Amino acid sequence: MSALAGRVPSPCVKICQMDPALGLCVGCRRTLQEIADWLEMTPAAQLATLRRIAERRRRLGDSPEQQAI
Repeated sequence: MSALAGRVPSPCVKICQMDPALGLCVGCRRTLQEIADWLEMTPAAQLATLRRIAERRRRLGDSPEQQAI
């Protein structure tokens, strides 16, 4: 972790729109529950969420451009 020890940057990319079919945010690929819980999560839980997001992006075939949104 960086000098901001214990702080994990949010995956939010300011494109907040839910995909009703997937139940995921189009921008960050989090569920509504993950979005709501983010600020209350421990750093370990946030990192686990980031790993789930990465797996979702792989599974959904998100292009590198979409991942950088």
